[in-house]
Amino acid sequence: MYLRLIGSALLLASVAATAQVTPAVAPISAPAISNAILRTGTPVPLRLSETLTTKGKQLRVGQRFRMEVSESVVVQGVNVIPAGSPAVGEITDVRNKGMWGKSGHLAGRILYVTVNGRQIRMSGAFDDKGVAGGVGAVAVSALVFLPAGFFMTGTSAMLPTGTAVKGFIDEDVPLNFAAAALPALAVGAPASPMLVAASASAAAAPVDLGGGVRLVPAKTASGYCIQAPTGYVGTGSQTRPAISTERPLCS
Repeated sequence: MYLRLIGSALLLASVAATAQVTPAVAPISAPAISNAILRTGTPVPLRLSETLTTKGKQLRVGQRFRMEVSESVVVQGVNVIPAGSPAVGEITDVRNKGMWGKSGHLAGRILYVTVNGRQIRMSGAFDDKGVAGGVGAVAVSALVFLPAGFFMTGTSAMLPTGTAVKGFIDEDVPLNFAAAALPALAVGAPASPMLVAASASAAAAPVDLGGGVRLVPAKTASGYCIQAPTGYVGTGSQTRPAISTERPLCS
């Protein structure tokens, strides 16, 4: 009983003190990242940035040529390969025009496109050939006068600048998309601490221990002093609490 009373006294003293409650602060979330992939086989519209022709017999197998992306490639609403991005191809076959009506022929393949300094492997091929000199005319010339058929030639193969070429992505390319930016978080002045006062029902009151001994609220370390008859000597028991600086005799 005595221990419960002393504990209650200490609790009432602590509750009577003013308490501060700090408001919780919500964390600020970083922008999320969504992952996507530029898949193998994705078509990429291209156009030649230079003219390719067998005329003049300057074209060679293995020769590189320039192209550019003609329409942007979009993945999940994001422009991943902008129009105008440079691309490179390679000549794979050349046949110059010749006698007996033989026309010129050229073929090429697409190697890669460059985006933000990275080369992305591509596939795709194309070819072109000139017009033959006319088989019928060559046959007649050969029968009537052999040299005439020998000197008849076809036309050169030619693909002018701007010719459309279709290529395809030839590797899976991981993409990192930054999510839409979150609206700025308005940070105002910190809220004032909320004061919590002791309730009226929790106010300190004298505690009667019997035999004329009471614990009376006072400005002491424990919040109480001992009120007892003359000649009182504390023993530290439940009904006769010891006299100390925390619980002195009431004056």
